Amino acid sequence: MRLLTRRQFLRHIDIPRVEGALREAERRTSGEIRVSLAPLFWGDVQRAAELAFQRLGMTATRERNGVLLFMVPARHRFVVLGDEGIHAKVGQGFWERVAQVLGEHFRTGDFTGGLVAGIHEIGEQLASHFPYRGPREVNELPDEVDLGKP
Repeated sequence: MRLLTRRQFLRHIDIPRVEGALREAERRTSGEIRVSLAPLFWGDVQRAAELAFQRLGMTATRERNGVLLFMVPARHRFVVLGDEGIHAKVGQGFWERVAQVLGEHFRTGDFTGGLVAGIHEIGEQLASHFPYRGPREVNELPDEVDLGKP
């Protein structure tokens, strides 16, 4: 697959469908899931994901159960990053499985399907370990796709 700029990538992704998947996944959990699409940059993608995690306020969730899907379309790279609360429950193998699901879809150009499938997988684990606690549950982070900086 050829390299895509973020603008080109945005033409290949159904953002309303991804945001709908975020809202649906979070209806069953106190956990938070974010998707961030970074512009082209040079440097360590993992480190950029960690900085985005902080920039998006994901370390401030009450139960430390936020998960970030950080994508750099122009470099064909992504990172799945979970906070310490959810990581302690699911372990490294889970993040590797989610990355595999994303990668399988992305290799065929199915970016929306990959994100939706990844969000679903993450949502299932969050619901299992951090279930929805009723009408007083607060959505701690926005459900919109982040188009910010790395």
